[in-house]
Amino acid sequence: MNSFPTRRWSRVLSARRLVLLATAANLGIAVAVVSYGGFPQPTPSVFSRPAAAAEYAQRPAGFAYLVEQVKPAVISVQVKMNTGAAMMNFEGNRPILPDSNVEQFLRRFDMPYGERTPESRRQPHHSVTGQGSGFFISADGYAVTNHHVVDKAKTVEVRTDDGKTYTAKVIGTDARTDLALVKVDGRSDFTYVKLGEKSPRVGDWVVAVGNPFGLGGTVTAGIVSARGRDIGVGPYDDFIQLDAAINKGNSGGPTFDLDGNVIGVNTAIFSPSGGSVGVAFAIPAETVNSVIAQLKDKGMVSRGWLGVQIQPLTSEIAETLGMKAGEGALISEPQSESPAAKAGILAGDVITAVNGRPVKDAHDLAKQVGAMAPGMTVKLTVWRKGEEKSMSTTLGELPKERAARAATPDTSGTDVPKLGLMLAPAGEIAGSASEGVVVMEIDPDGLASEHGVKTGDVILDVGGKKVATPADVREAVSDAHKNGKRTVLVRLKSDDVTKFIAIPIARA
Repeated sequence: MNSFPTRRWSRVLSARRLVLLATAANLGIAVAVVSYGGFPQPTPSVFSRPAAAAEYAQRPAGFAYLVEQVKPAVISVQVKMNTGAAMMNFEGNRPILPDSNVEQFLRRFDMPYGERTPESRRQPHHSVTGQGSGFFISADGYAVTNHHVVDKAKTVEVRTDDGKTYTAKVIGTDARTDLALVKVDGRSDFTYVKLGEKSPRVGDWVVAVGNPFGLGGTVTAGIVSARGRDIGVGPYDDFIQLDAAINKGNSGGPTFDLDGNVIGVNTAIFSPSGGSVGVAFAIPAETVNSVIAQLKDKGMVSRGWLGVQIQPLTSEIAETLGMKAGEGALISEPQSESPAAKAGILAGDVITAVNGRPVKDAHDLAKQVGAMAPGMTVKLTVWRKGEEKSMSTTLGELPKERAARAATPDTSGTDVPKLGLMLAPAGEIAGSASEGVVVMEIDPDGLASEHGVKTGDVILDVGGKKVATPADVREAVSDAHKNGKRTVLVRLKSDDVTKFIAIPIARA
C-alpha cells in the first residue's frame, strides 16, 4: 500500500492552535500500555457507598477484550482532492488568506511537499491526498467520519482493519457539527458499532481507535476530562474533552466507553506544538445520532430557526434589567418576519427557558433551538421589564446561508462620570439610517469608548427609550441617574450588528 502525502487542517483558538486531526503516514507512534497495578487503595471517605466500592472493584484489568470487539469496525479514510480544496478552512467555504496565521500554520504542518510558493498558489488544481478515520454504524456499509476529512474530496476510499480497501461515496456532510456520513456498497456483513445512549461521566475510562499519522488501528486510552466544552468553533459547540492520546489522523474516529459503545467522534486537539498534549475534543454521541439520522434520510441537516440576534447576559445588564439571576439569552434584535418577531419577541427581552428547559446563556439558546426540528412549536419563557412572560412560536428552518451570531460587547466596568461622546441625529448624517443618533467623535479615555462604543455606531435607545437627538440621550441618562440606577442599558447598531451595552453612570 502506498503512503499518501499529508492532508491536515487547523483552527485557531485565541493565540494558540486547535488542530484538526486529518493527516497522513510517515511518522511513528508508540501504543500506550495501560497498567493498573499502581492504583492507590480507595479511602473510606471516597468509597463509603457500597455501589461506589463495587464499581471500583470491577475496574478493568486491561482493554484487550474491548479492543478485539470494536477494532474491526474502525476504518481509515483516504481522500483525494484538489489543492484549492485543501486550502479551504474548517467550514470549507472561505479561502485562507496567504498571510493569515492559519496559512502560516498550514505551511508548518499541512503541506506534504514543503513550502508553498506563490507560483503553486496560482495552480489550485493539483491533486493531493489526505487521511482520517471513521467507523461503521451498520452492517451494510454506512460509516461516520468528520466533515473536514471528506469535504471537497474528489474520491473517498476506506481501508478496513483486515487491510481491504473499498470505494466510498459521501451521503452527506454537516459543517456546523463537523460530521459526515459515507457509504460502502457491495457488502452487508461489515462489523459495526453502536452509538452510546448514556452520557459519559467526567473521570470515566475511554478507549480511542483511529489512524494517527496514517498508522491504522492505533489504540489509545484515557479518561473523560470534561463535558460541554465550547471551543469557539460554532454555535453548537458541546464537546467531550478527553486526555487519551489523539493526534492528526484520528479525525472522524470513535472513542468508546468500556461497554463498547461510541461516546464521541474525535474532531480536534488543542496543541501549541501540533502533537497530542492530552487535550482532545470529541463530538458527543447524542449529537452524532441526531445529525447522522438526518444525513442518512435526506443527505442534509435541517435545524430549527428562531430568528434573533443574541448576546451574552452580563451581570451588569442583568442588574439593569432587574434580574436576580444572570442566566438567559439577551435579544439584541429580532429579525424581520422571523418566528421570534411573529411571537412578539422584542429587543431587550431575555429568553430564560425553552419548553421549560432553562437557558444558561446565548450559546445554550442557539444549541437548544438548533437541536429542534423546523415546524416544531416551542414555548418561550421571557423576562421583560421586570416580569416573566410566556410566548409560543413555530420554529422556521435555519437559512443555510446564515450562521447564528452572538455579539459580545466589551463590558469591563469602570466608574467614569461622562460618556465622552459627540452625537448627531442619524437623519442628518449622509449614509446613516433614519433612526437613532450617530457617534461622531469619541473620547478614547471616556466611559463609552471603554465599553465598546466607537465612531460610526448608531445609538438606537437608552434605558429602554428610543433616542433621536443628543438631548434624548442626555435625558435618558439623567433619568436613569435620578432613579438610582448604577448602569444604563444602551442599544446600538455597530457593523450591522445590533447589541446592548451596559454602561455605568456617575453616582451623586
